[in-house]
Amino acid sequence: MNQISFYLLQNPMAKISNHSSFHSPFQPTIILLALVILISHTIRRSHSANLLNILDFGAIRGYDSSQAIHRAWAVACKSEESTIVYIPKGRFLVQPIEFHGGGCHNEDISFHIDGALIGPPDYRILGNVESWLSFVEVNGVSLTGGVLYANGEALWSCKFSTTHCPVGARTLSFRDSNNIRIRGLMSRNSQLFHIVINGCKNVLVEEVNVMAASNSPNTDGIHVETSTHVTIIDSTIQTGDDCISIGPGSYNIWIQRIRCGPGHGISIGSLAHNMNEPGVGNVTVSKAIFYGTQNGLRIKSWARPSTGFVYGVQFLGATMHNVQNPILIDQHYCPNNINCPGQESGIKISNIIYKDIVGTSATPIAIKFDCSSKNPCNGIRLEDVRLTYQNEEAKSSCEYAKGKTLGLVQPEGCF
Repeated sequence: MNQISFYLLQNPMAKISNHSSFHSPFQPTIILLALVILISHTIRRSHSANLLNILDFGAIRGYDSSQAIHRAWAVACKSEESTIVYIPKGRFLVQPIEFHGGGCHNEDISFHIDGALIGPPDYRILGNVESWLSFVEVNGVSLTGGVLYANGEALWSCKFSTTHCPVGARTLSFRDSNNIRIRGLMSRNSQLFHIVINGCKNVLVEEVNVMAASNSPNTDGIHVETSTHVTIIDSTIQTGDDCISIGPGSYNIWIQRIRCGPGHGISIGSLAHNMNEPGVGNVTVSKAIFYGTQNGLRIKSWARPSTGFVYGVQFLGATMHNVQNPILIDQHYCPNNINCPGQESGIKISNIIYKDIVGTSATPIAIKFDCSSKNPCNGIRLEDVRLTYQNEEAKSSCEYAKGKTLGLVQPEGCF
């Protein structure tokens, strides 16, 4: 099932209401018929799927079941029919595993998780690998349900008390993969990023729940980079860093109905890590709700030369609840002011829309555009924005930003 099909199942009338200038009496019928065919096809596939229970491959609740899961994957890959790798109720200890698609004949493998996968209690085991559960060069893989518990709090404690700690592992990563679906998954206490989408195409993430302490370091909820046609919807993210972060080389990203907080908000960036860096384009963030976050809707780049850009971004219908920086472009990004480049950002930011943004700011400045003096922000539009600070009018701040306001905008624009 492709991304468009997934989206239609969630919002069957979305294409009509958002992209059509007229309403044909045949459109609802056509879409309903398409949905019936799609659902029937899905049911047929699920009924004919091979079921591989990891207990049949040697998994034992409460013990290391890594090899059993990997053996089930190997069998699934040899099949040319739809296959479900089933992880039943219970806690299964799991070491780092890489699921590689090289030589895999099956393009319809689903992991159905009713139980919980538990990371090693010794943080050094995961701490020295890039990812705990890694999928590389796979096609047509889905994960449904279950809990991934990485035991990351042990590594956080190490980082709080000393500098001699491993970097840490991402909990779940997909690299150079296509047609991926993640649904109904809970990720708890990752050492680093919870879910990473890198170099992928056609990805749907829906109804996931991410949880980590508000002071947990570098525990981004979902990170996307060098990927296209990625949809993230109907998810709740509570973590110590960005709820969602979008890195260089990301295009056609749709984010909708995200509940974020605690955390650092939804961010594009950080950018300008390198001189030759791909851009970010065609990103929509719709109907997000932020609770007590450090930032709301943010674009961030380091203050150094770069060929990168941010173009064609829409922030629509967001609600802020006591957010420190509800709307922020920060082209002098430098966490904790350590080893700051001290230059001007080469990232070119243009055509950015903020529409129907409402709520409360935890600081007097609710809108801040701190852009590059060498590459000013262009084409910023504020439309129907209503942000207050302690029941009073908030303020806006602009440096090297050009744009316009439409409708009622509070605080007033500073262009």
